[in-house]
Amino acid sequence: MKTNDECRWEHFSHEADMGIRGYGNTLEEAFSQAALAMTAVICELNTVIPLIPRKIECEAPDPELLFVDWLNALVYEMAVSKMLFSRFDIKINKSTLRATAWGEPVDQARHQAAVEVKGATYTELKVNREHDGAWIAQCVIDV
Repeated sequence: MKTNDECRWEHFSHEADMGIRGYGNTLEEAFSQAALAMTAVICELNTVIPLIPRKIECEAPDPELLFVDWLNALVYEMAVSKMLFSRFDIKINKSTLRATAWGEPVDQARHQAAVEVKGATYTELKVNREHDGAWIAQCVIDV
């Protein structure tokens, strides 16, 4: 089993779009790390201060669909509230995800947003537990 030091995220190339991948000791940690990877596509992650909480809930019949729904709910919240998020507390119970995302309003001068994320896709979608017990959650996002 990986330690908390192994919770991380990364990007991977995919033609005109961008792949995001989150790793964690739990499914929730992997989803959270992938959300950080998505924010990092938009701007430098360390410029987003986690000040204001927003509740996000979604449901789906399996972990892969729940992952895409989670990311798309986050994209929707970013668009509606005009915020960026850098901290996530996620609880998953069977087919239901309840999360709090902390962030702040977009500040163009400080955040210098590079791209706009339009949504998560089913391309290269994978959510599973690896042989070492760690979780991985990945997909391509439309930018």
